[in-house]
Amino acid sequence: MAWKDLLMEFRTKQMLNSMVIFSLLVIVIFNYSFSNILFDIEMSDIAPGILWIAFTFAGMLGLSRSFASEKEDGCLDALKLCPIDPSTIYLGKVISNLVIMFIIELIIVPLFIVLFNFTDIQGLLALSVVILLGTIGFILVGTLFSALTVSMRTREILLPVILFPIIIPLIMSAVMATQNVLSTGGLSAASAEVRMLIVYDVVFFIASQLVFEYVIED
Repeated sequence: MAWKDLLMEFRTKQMLNSMVIFSLLVIVIFNYSFSNILFDIEMSDIAPGILWIAFTFAGMLGLSRSFASEKEDGCLDALKLCPIDPSTIYLGKVISNLVIMFIIELIIVPLFIVLFNFTDIQGLLALSVVILLGTIGFILVGTLFSALTVSMRTREILLPVILFPIIIPLIMSAVMATQNVLSTGGLSAASAEVRMLIVYDVVFFIASQLVFEYVIED
């Protein structure tokens, strides 16, 4: 499932190109705007929020199409008839969505570091851990809600409406952890937020496995 999705995406690059362009626009526009008007505020205070805005909004573009292609081609009904555990379908979608998000982040993070003058960062590994944990939690929940809204006519509008309230604790923890890591260069200053991210990931991984079978039922 994951390989099939990635192969289709790498052939067309429709979702990937949209997500990269959107993320780049967010980073560049925010950098240009805030660097000209905010003289009394340290850029390091707002930069983590801008980074996660770019991640979540770009990720939302991909999640909204995650199950839509399967539904439009009738593949989802065929998958439900296959003698496999429904959680296998969910894990396949999670893996393909994670790979696409990591590609986006590999492009965005270097640009973010340069534009926001974090060139002296010593905690790149710590920043990678925070982004990894935050992205996993976002994709775990986003993939589940993408399946939940796939049969709805207004799924592109409904998905962010129901998803953002659920991921607020995750995004807040990820933003604070990113800020602490960028300020200190170490993961120890963000230990509380990192624990929160780990708990969030584990809870929603288990919960998604349990409820996915009922989510894709007609």
